[in-house]
Amino acid sequence: MKKILLVDDSALMRRVFGDIIRTDARYTVADEAKNGLEALELLRKNTYDAVVLDVNMPQMDGIGLLQALRKEGIRAKILMASTLTMEGAKVTMDALDLGAMDFIHKPEWSFKVKDEEFIKQFMTLLEAVSNATVSSSLPHASTARQDVKKVEDLARKGTARLTGNRIVAIAVSTGGPKALQSVIPFLPEDLNAPVVMVQHMPVGFTASLAERMNSMSRIKVVEAAEGDVLQKGCVYIAKGGAHMNIVKSGAGCKIHYTDEPTREGVKPCANYMYESLADCNFDEVVCVVMTGMGADGTEGIGHLREKKKIYCITQESSSCVVYGMPKAAVKAGYSDEEVPLKDIAQEIILHVGVK
Repeated sequence: MKKILLVDDSALMRRVFGDIIRTDARYTVADEAKNGLEALELLRKNTYDAVVLDVNMPQMDGIGLLQALRKEGIRAKILMASTLTMEGAKVTMDALDLGAMDFIHKPEWSFKVKDEEFIKQFMTLLEAVSNATVSSSLPHASTARQDVKKVEDLARKGTARLTGNRIVAIAVSTGGPKALQSVIPFLPEDLNAPVVMVQHMPVGFTASLAERMNSMSRIKVVEAAEGDVLQKGCVYIAKGGAHMNIVKSGAGCKIHYTDEPTREGVKPCANYMYESLADCNFDEVVCVVMTGMGADGTEGIGHLREKKKIYCITQESSSCVVYGMPKAAVKAGYSDEEVPLKDIAQEIILHVGVK
């Protein structure tokens, strides 16, 4: 039975979350804490399979606890409980940067926590986090930058040999915001292809993710807007709550959102992104499937490869927080190479070149 630690200053929320968790015989609420200080003391003494952590608490909030855990070298698998506000989204990005594995946004009204849809989402995320791998520290930025610089130099020499028009399409979920810090900031501003990406997040959070990634990167990163014409050297992140498609626009392609129901349990869904690329003016699609639960991306890549030349890069299992989405692509026989997280940016550069 998996042991869960609940950290929330609201007795009501602790009780509600506890009741939800106890409906599944695989889990038990081993301990509860009213703030980060209480939780820190418990985490110093005990090991839990997952921690459900509130953000706003007295004495020590969720961010303070994450900072303390990092400082003391205590490793924990944490699911954040966030509020659906712009500030809440920014704080959630901070939490993910500090090591939280995923987050769930608490409804505005406490009674909605008992909705069937929320309960299903919460338990799905709890399962993913409790089964996740606590990754080791990321490669040192300066060393990683040196490695990528060597690849960039090789790409610049070999770009003349690359023919055709390419696009990079990334699918990523649980563990993505942190993992992307080892990929997007290492792409050059003159990458010879546009990059489109689906990261599973709700409305409001993808804008904060794009802003955070853009501030860290040389390549331009934006939350994709309806009608955006794709440009080389730019990363377009699908906005939460809609499905991003790539459609023809004259000699180029642009972003178009649709409002179908969730697919693979998510919205945006990478399958739509990949399938839409089948009718676009690209000679090759470099598909990148990264850490995440479920199988989103595999079905879309399967349909895409019937019409387009593709090259599929999957994140190697030991560097994934959850080896679900890459595993599905590998199992289907679509992966051309499995690479560690630290090498994904290099492989993208080698396959599309620089301008």
